[in-house]
Amino acid sequence: MGKSETKELINRQLFYLKKNNKLKFLGHIFTSLSLGIISLSTTLPVSARIPEELISCDILVVGAGLSGSAAAYEGLLAGKTVCLTELTDWVGGQISSQGNSAFDEGKQQRSLQHFPRGYNILRNNIARFYNRQNPGECWVSESCFLPSHGHQLLYKQLQKAQKIGNGTLKWFPSTVVKEIKLNANNKLIQSVIAIQHSPADPGLDLYKEPLSQTIQDAYTYKDSKRFKKRIIRFEAKSQENSSANWFVIEATETGEIIALADIPYQLGLDPLNHLNPSSPTKNRDPYCVQGFTYPFAMERMTSIQTQNKPIFYDKYEPYYGYDNDNRLAHFDLVFTYRRIWSPRKGRLVKTGPLKVNEPSPGDISMQNWLWGNDYRPGTSQDNLIYTRKQLKENGQLEEGRWEGGLRTETLKKGEELSLGFYYWLVAGNTDSRLGNNIKKPSPNHRLLSGHSSPMGTMHGLSKYPYIREGRRIIGRPSYDHPDGFSINEIDISTKDYWNNFYRTSLPRPMYQRVWSTIANLESRIMTLSNRPSYLVTRRTHATIYPDSVGVTQYMIDFHPCMALSPAEKPGNLERREVRVAHGSAHPAQIPLRAMIPQKIDNLIVSGKNIATSHIAAAAYRVHGFEWSAGAAAGTLASFSLEKDILPYELVDDLPKQESGLQEFRQKLESNGNPTTFPQAMMFSYLQGK
Repeated sequence: MGKSETKELINRQLFYLKKNNKLKFLGHIFTSLSLGIISLSTTLPVSARIPEELISCDILVVGAGLSGSAAAYEGLLAGKTVCLTELTDWVGGQISSQGNSAFDEGKQQRSLQHFPRGYNILRNNIARFYNRQNPGECWVSESCFLPSHGHQLLYKQLQKAQKIGNGTLKWFPSTVVKEIKLNANNKLIQSVIAIQHSPADPGLDLYKEPLSQTIQDAYTYKDSKRFKKRIIRFEAKSQENSSANWFVIEATETGEIIALADIPYQLGLDPLNHLNPSSPTKNRDPYCVQGFTYPFAMERMTSIQTQNKPIFYDKYEPYYGYDNDNRLAHFDLVFTYRRIWSPRKGRLVKTGPLKVNEPSPGDISMQNWLWGNDYRPGTSQDNLIYTRKQLKENGQLEEGRWEGGLRTETLKKGEELSLGFYYWLVAGNTDSRLGNNIKKPSPNHRLLSGHSSPMGTMHGLSKYPYIREGRRIIGRPSYDHPDGFSINEIDISTKDYWNNFYRTSLPRPMYQRVWSTIANLESRIMTLSNRPSYLVTRRTHATIYPDSVGVTQYMIDFHPCMALSPAEKPGNLERREVRVAHGSAHPAQIPLRAMIPQKIDNLIVSGKNIATSHIAAAAYRVHGFEWSAGAAAGTLASFSLEKDILPYELVDDLPKQESGLQEFRQKLESNGNPTTFPQAMMFSYLQGK
């Protein structure tokens, strides 16, 4: 940058300070210049604003869902300064801002409470708060509760961790990341620029409008009629020379930092191969991503309520249905499925194939139903999460032009689908699955909305949609994954790959490779049955990873994309054969290599964005997994700072013994964050459990 350009930059900064009375920030600018945070080679996008505040951290966690909250929790207990940003104003993600406040857990893992320490504390705090484990008496889970309480209890837990560990929590609600700045060799994130928004008018509610109407504004630098903006630059707390003086943890729901940093990742369906032999496509399909959902809460009333038909209802009515199984065609069965509050325990009554606690006035149900409010686009015309190609085409990868990477029209349709589903439940009489004249209206209910409602929004929908799948990194090449590390179907599935479907549908060379891979994986550990690997007809346990840093258990569960666009098109069907891999999975591990992205050395990837295939991601997406991955990420950042190492150095010499890796895993275990399952549980499939 020449002298004239330098002068112009400084003049722009001074003009901004004078105009906005930010004289206090003047010192920050010259401090930043001296430290190299704002260099004389810096250029600013035309639309950018000068950051009004510099915030320093040891660990910056982007996204305060369960994974991000878990990372912050462990960082605080380790005594670190943790900056935690979140697009909404609630911590907790699935259990709060996304409205999915019903723990999805594997039965064995739950029976042993073999979860990370922070997750167990959260579960126990919920039980103590309500004086019972399942305040909603739901039947999908052993713990269903109000999303608003999920935020309150988790935030208190973070505050307590701050006090116990002598850490510092810097909480930034309603904040989005706009830009990341790399160092000279593009290996480290040097700083992050974010935008925090608040109501332009103190009398306005942030959640008067649904997300589709506000998200683009939230990512815009300029103040608007809706929002007042505060521009923040996050930087390392320590400026000492070291391997990395801070770490950024990617814990967003869709992998925003992954896209912004432009590191290798994948979206949607993987090509059919020996590692994912149930994939329905020979080519990669980035548009067929698992469906997303806007949950809402509804209350049983003593009398019939006036129900207003949405103007868009007719467009979505052909989608709504109970299920393919007419035994589930009962309103009370759907209502109690995710009932999140019941003031009294009703008597057991037979409803369809199940016995449920009879609902009564005052009961509140959260709705998250496949053929109800799951919105499942699957083409390049309507996909929610933009691919890298689409991001380049719409300019979001250009400096200062990031807008969140989501298609707002699809968000809007998801919102409309959900509000229409409420009307269908209380007033509809059609059924796309079972035909008409089966569904009966249930008008004695009301949609709960308002600031004090369970979802905390004026419109009644969750603050952010429940996202089942986002951008998944491709890990670094490894000794057993030369093209980049990933967890795959064959690593966790209990499928019998000897059956006729695989024998007849897979090309012979691929089929043989499936079995050679299974034989190799099975031979790495002695099975309880002592059978030779060539006699094993399926996996007897999940892959055992030498770098495991967490555990998870859940079935491979799909909410597949629809075949045609738009997703709500009458007669539309799920994408063919996406459910082939659907079914049980072994208790599994979370390998460290799945959390280490390519290119950038101080970025740690957590939550649903770790390196998995589309099929494996269907099991690696639930509440307990998110916390386990987040706990590992927060501990890893703290450990790396203390040891002055970079995370990849813990695994770059595998399969040889890595002393640093063993020390790190021992730290996780001693902190109450398990990295393995008990052997009997790992081999429970052979025992018929």
